[in-house]
Order: sequence, then structure tokens, then C-alpha cells
Amino acid sequence: MSNPVVILGIESSCDDTGASVLKEGKIHANIIANQDVHKDYGGVVPELASRAHQQNIVPVVHEALKSAGVDKSELSAIAFTRGPGLLGSLLVGTSFAKSMALALDIPLLEINHMHAHIIAHFIESEGEQSSKPQFPFLCLTVSGGHTEIVLVETHLKMKLIGTTNDDAAGEAFDKAAKTIGLDYPGGPLIDKLAKDGNPLAYKFPHPKAPGYGYSFSGLKTAFLYFIRDQIARDSNFVQDNKADICASIQHTIVVVLLKKLVQASKDLGISEIAISGGVAANSKLREELMLLKKSEDWSVYIPKFEFCTDNAAMIAMAGYYKFINGSFASQATSASARYSYGD
Repeated sequence: MSNPVVILGIESSCDDTGASVLKEGKIHANIIANQDVHKDYGGVVPELASRAHQQNIVPVVHEALKSAGVDKSELSAIAFTRGPGLLGSLLVGTSFAKSMALALDIPLLEINHMHAHIIAHFIESEGEQSSKPQFPFLCLTVSGGHTEIVLVETHLKMKLIGTTNDDAAGEAFDKAAKTIGLDYPGGPLIDKLAKDGNPLAYKFPHPKAPGYGYSFSGLKTAFLYFIRDQIARDSNFVQDNKADICASIQHTIVVVLLKKLVQASKDLGISEIAISGGVAANSKLREELMLLKKSEDWSVYIPKFEFCTDNAAMIAMAGYYKFINGSFASQATSASARYSYGD
């Protein structure tokens, strides 16, 4: 009888250090160490992030193995985020994964972080089952650094058909939040405040981009000027209208995101639709997506909240499909801040 496939997943692309253990296709542990230090700076500071990863990675991996009841000698392979992301952060995870794999004499599995966000739809925890998208499907992946529409043909074959020409939707959320004095990360705070606001209170421009592409830099600038002009007329404008402001900017971003997704669905004749990435946790995006499910006759898939934000379970899951396909990496592999779907 062959030994079960046991994979350790390591995620260190930005400011969360994650380790997860997958056994026979099921996630048995998923541990994440967050970094609060960045709140004081209004965004992630790369040098501080890489230092925190160095402090966190050993205890996080130890806790994941302990929680899963797995000894390191039982591991079949180690999957790690090669990119894209912050180079200093990626180097910590990559170096650790390579060293551990070398010491244990087991294979390495290099994972594209954005690929893994999509594979999060196939995560199953021990004792659980969930519906999964059928191939081919379209996935809108939205995070702080990326906004993409991806045609997913298999677990390993994906084609990027639309991306942002400048800023990502998650960055637009965070910069809007910073403009009105909210803490970092601002996206979840805007989502929370927007629940009590009117999404049609203020109108903001809908950026135009060719094809299935996106552009959010102009929207960020328009929002900044709008707030500046309103404060010039009334110094209490933001404080008195914060919920409406948040609801309106959130509504604009969500409408822009979904308009391109609807167009891609119609053009390609695909009604299997998924979303992923940190912004996939946004309640307005989820709400509007469910409305489109009815009006467009879509089958819609949204990962659990814990698998939307950066996590190692999605790295381990993506590694599992690479493992059974025999797609191993060599010890010569290195971290890559830019890592495309074709690499």
C-alpha cells in the first residue's frame, strides 16, 4: 500500500506568514500569523514584512504540523509561493522551503500565488465537502495588488484574459479609506461602514479600459479631488457623511468589476463563474454577484472567507495538483516578484 500524499504549503507573498498541511487532498491544518506593525504606516512596509516572516515562519510551520498530527518525516513534498509578491517576503518562504525539502530529501512545488487563489475553490477540509466550479470557468481574482479575469480550463491550465492597466481594485479601496482617515487595511472598514450608507449618494466616474482590462488610478484621483473639494466647503463633510461616502465608492468599484465579468461571460459563452482573492470577501461584491447569478443564469462559486485572503491552504492545494501531475521544481528555483501564468 502506497504512502498517502502529504504536502506542506508555505505562503509568504506579502505580510501574512502561512503554513498548511494537506493529506490525501484534504486540508488538516491552516495556520496564519498576521503582521500588525503595518497599520502605523498606512500600508505594508516591505522591509518590516520580510523581518516578520523570518520571525514567524518556524513557529507557524511547527504549529501547522502539530495541529495536523503530522511528523515532518511523513511529508511527500513542500509547496511554496514563488511569486508574485514582495521579493523580500517571498525570499523568506522560498529559502525555508528549499532548505527543508533538501534536508528531508523530498520534492519542491513552486506555486503561482494568483493561480493558488483560484485553486482555493477546490479546497476541502477534513470531514467537509463543497461544490466546485466545473471546467471551463471564469474567475475574477481581486486583491490589494491584482485585479484579473482568468479563463480556467483545468487545475493547471489557466489563461489571463483581463487585468488592470495600473492600480488594483484592492488598492483603490485602501487608498480611498486612507483619504477619509480610515486605518489600514481600509477595504474591510469601507465595507463595514457602507452597510449604513446610500450607494447612490455620490457619483464617481467609471474608468474605461480596453477589452476585459481594468483601470483604477483615475478613480482614485477623482475620489481624492472630490473629498478635497467637499472639505473645502464643509470641514465636517467626511465625518457627517462617512457611511454614504463608503457606500458610494464601494458601489462604483463593484459595478466596474462586474461589468467586465458579465461581458466576458457573454462573449465566451461561459456561465460557470467564480471569484477569489482578498476583495472576494467584500459583502457588496458578493451581494451583487448573487443578483447576477439570477439575472445571468450563472453558477456562482465563492470560497470560504478564510480562503479568500492570503493563506497557505491554497498553496498546499495547488501543490497537490502539481504533485499528482509530476510538476516539480528544482533547488535552483528562486523567488520572483513578477510571476505570470505562463511561467
